Amino acid sequence: MHNHYTEDYLYQLISSTIQKVGLNNELIMEESGINMSYNFITDKVGFDAKRLVEAWKEIEAAIPFEKYVQALTMHELGHAIDREALEQSLDRTLEIMEMKNDHSDIELYTNEHLLAVIIEEHEMNIVFEETAWRNAKILNAKAGLVDEVTFEIIKNHSLATYQSIYTEDLAIYNQVKERTVQPV
Repeated sequence: MHNHYTEDYLYQLISSTIQKVGLNNELIMEESGINMSYNFITDKVGFDAKRLVEAWKEIEAAIPFEKYVQALTMHELGHAIDREALEQSLDRTLEIMEMKNDHSDIELYTNEHLLAVIIEEHEMNIVFEETAWRNAKILNAKAGLVDEVTFEIIKNHSLATYQSIYTEDLAIYNQVKERTVQPV
């Protein structure tokens, strides 16, 4: 990690961003391997300092680190704004998690019905991510923290991760579905 980007520095940067947009979500440091996250059950924003720096380095555009962190923070707060919808999805999310735990990866990726549930999960996640980014854009417009071009680059990079995994699994699903269609 860059010497400048210590856990304390990041904690202060993220905390000040939360305050600047007028929210008061609690912030926690985690070693989860996920750059930033929002836990809608505890209503807390989490960050992994090491992964946050690594993720920033993965963007091919020259984005200032502070702007990257501010945009991601607003994105996680965008989830907080959408907390009610996230809570309403909890039962289905738990059902999907249980299904995934009850089956091997081979079963999940060769059974049309199980794979359809994975596709459903991807689609739910993409909707939540897009909503969080729309909310983040509103927060950013009010606070004026990240210029619009930089914000869009970060948003598009973030969404591309979800879209890429979805596209890969959708291709597998279509292949499995094609194999299970019986000729008439």
